[in-house]
Amino acid sequence: MAHQLPDLPYDYSALEPTIDAQTMKLHHDMHHGAYVKNLNAALEKYPNLQSKSAEDLIRDLNAVPEDIRGAVRNNGGGHVNHTMFWKIMKPKGGGDPNGAIADVIKKTFGNFKDFQTKFNEAGVKQFGSGWVWLAGKPGGEVQIISTPNQDSPISQGLFPIFGNDVWEHAYYLKYNNRRPEYLAAWWNVVNWDEINQRLKTFQSHHEPALAGR
Repeated sequence: MAHQLPDLPYDYSALEPTIDAQTMKLHHDMHHGAYVKNLNAALEKYPNLQSKSAEDLIRDLNAVPEDIRGAVRNNGGGHVNHTMFWKIMKPKGGGDPNGAIADVIKKTFGNFKDFQTKFNEAGVKQFGSGWVWLAGKPGGEVQIISTPNQDSPISQGLFPIFGNDVWEHAYYLKYNNRRPEYLAAWWNVVNWDEINQRLKTFQSHHEPALAGR
């Protein structure tokens, strides 16, 4: 198979009590597993696309044949989004951001609390299923955006520095319909080290334009 389900970097119960073990098992094994399976199935009749990374496929959806474009958008996006999601969380995570991400948040949003409020609000307001992101723009700036379904900022030419999943399957067993409560609690499992690595990747590709260059 071209695409494979990555292992969780910790036990299903490792993010308790913020995210319960049953949700993690369903979310990783069943939901992410289905995106991988469906992505591979969509690519079966296009062997030339099977060697491309899922990121490359969703970066230029217009280059994907029309008959599988929707499937690649949804399942390729789901695969990329979740592969990031598991890594940007960790047991005993959370706390205030540190390093470069702390500087970026302070510079762009004033302080971490204001950033959290805006990020959570964008997550609450995303109608139906989707994601809320801190995304990097080509010029090097960052912004909060939300996307529907499994759409990735990559498809808009943006870089997903980190995002939170606001599909009901991400929180419903524990939080029911209380999405704001889940969004607020989620900061307790955020892995700032991994987010700083992702920010570094973004910054190395998108240095702010230098005067006279």
